[in-house]
Amino acid sequence: MKKGILIGILLAAIAGLCFAFAGTEQKTTPNDAYLRVHIRANSNGEADQKVKYLVRDRVVELLTPTVAGAEDKETAMSLIRGKLGEISAAADEVLRQNGFYYGARASLREEEFPTRVYDEVTLEAGVYDALIVELGTGTGDNWWCVVYPPLCFTGGNTNIVYKSKILEIIDNFFHKN
Repeated sequence: MKKGILIGILLAAIAGLCFAFAGTEQKTTPNDAYLRVHIRANSNGEADQKVKYLVRDRVVELLTPTVAGAEDKETAMSLIRGKLGEISAAADEVLRQNGFYYGARASLREEEFPTRVYDEVTLEAGVYDALIVELGTGTGDNWWCVVYPPLCFTGGNTNIVYKSKILEIIDNFFHKN
């Protein structure tokens, strides 16, 4: 009988939590939890915009295995800081392969970003730590996303494990008795 009452209470609590979160809007997060990326095109010319996306693809390819092992933003920043030369060189190579010789520069610094929505996460406007890749003058339209946590750098090969404390409690309850 006691087991039945406890199960009923747990199920009611789970249902209550489900209803409480079902109507919530997108989550907003503090600026210091994220490392963003900003790739700035040389200009708004069609060719400069196209090559920006080729550079983006190469930068994502280069950084995906790097940030995949990072357990926090500080580690991701440290790993990327050690690859800034490699990032610049990779961007330069893509530019040269496509007939552009204005060069690229990669740096880590604080940068102002507008509000952006990524799936269920809203990043409010504000100053964020960011990997900045400037192509040539860097005055054209840009591409941005989030390096850490890797919202744009998953490469389709993520091993995310979701855990529920409530399910752990229920599981422990039934396996102890």
